[in-house]
Amino acid sequence: MTLRNWRIGAGVVAIVSVGIAFIMSITGESDAGSTEITIGHHVTRTIGGLTFNVDTIWGTFFAGGLVMILGFAARRALTRDTHDHVPTKLQLFWEAIVGQVNTQVEDNLGRVHSYVAPLAISLFFFILFCNWLELLPTELNHETHLLPAPTADTNLTYALALLVMVSVWTFGIRQHGFKAYAKHFVEPFPVLLPLNVLEELIKPLTLALRLFGNIFAGGIMLALIALLPLYVFWAPNILWKLFDMAIGGIQAFIFALLTVLYFAMARGTGHDDEHEHEEATPVPAA
Repeated sequence: MTLRNWRIGAGVVAIVSVGIAFIMSITGESDAGSTEITIGHHVTRTIGGLTFNVDTIWGTFFAGGLVMILGFAARRALTRDTHDHVPTKLQLFWEAIVGQVNTQVEDNLGRVHSYVAPLAISLFFFILFCNWLELLPTELNHETHLLPAPTADTNLTYALALLVMVSVWTFGIRQHGFKAYAKHFVEPFPVLLPLNVLEELIKPLTLALRLFGNIFAGGIMLALIALLPLYVFWAPNILWKLFDMAIGGIQAFIFALLTVLYFAMARGTGHDDEHEHEEATPVPAA
């Protein structure tokens, strides 16, 4: 993507954001009562005694739909036969991301695993789109947010972290067997069993809360900036959204990278099937 396209995109976001802020100001949303910021407010529905955060659910479906559209578009670009054989921008972008993830997987696992690499790529794009939903000016007022960032809700981040860790534990058991995998909890000394188990249980918590905290803090900053007067609102809004865009990309990359590292830790090192060394046979003397 060229610098000109970035400028056009930033300009569109700025114009739309200022337009919505102007509409809110003339419709009375900027009165004294609207200066209160509600933390953790969600549109909820109760079904069968269970409470569902509806805004998180539809934001998750929207981000998932974007990932599927990107996947189908990338597949079409990769399989299309062009006369000049020049790859498209989407193809170059997709190949760069996939190549980087495959490199990380190969460096940590010894080979490009058929499950780990697609999982890391899917998580990266899904979390990236979830994070960037916060940049869209879809908050009509302090009670109605059409597309909030789903990753600013711990329900989604805990679910993603649990998906990763269950996959990691399953991968480790399939690689070594249940008994051999469970043995590493008492290494190097059996007395460390409680600490090793605690460390394993803390991994999904830190994975989830790291992502949630960064995106949730970005949403709070956008809400605080929205309280500024209209004539100064646009400048910090644009600057923070550009910064928040970078943070969203970094957090998606960190989540995907930690996923690969956790799989590498579950696999372990020093296996004969991955570290075979050929020994030179001595040449008999004539």
